[in-house]
Amino acid sequence: MRLFAALREIAGEARLEVAGDSVEGVIRALAEKFGDRFGEIARAGSAVVDGERAGFDRALTGSEEVALLPPVSGGASR
Repeated sequence: MRLFAALREIAGEARLEVAGDSVEGVIRALAEKFGDRFGEIARAGSAVVDGERAGFDRALTGSEEVALLPPVSGGASR
C-alpha cells in the first residue's frame, strides 16, 4: 500500500502492509489503526490497483499493489 503525503503524515510511513478483501476494506483497516481522519482523507481521494484506477469496491486477493491518491481539485470539463 502506497500513501500520498497527507496520509503519510498520519501513518508516519509511505508504505504499509495491510490486509483487506477490497480497497474499502483496506481503508477501514487503516482508519481503525490511524483514526477516523485517515479514513476521511483516504475516501476523498482515489485508488489505483496494480497501476489502474479502481473503485473502493474493487475486490483484492492480497497480492495487488494498492495506492491511495489525493483528491484532485480545479479544472473544468469542456
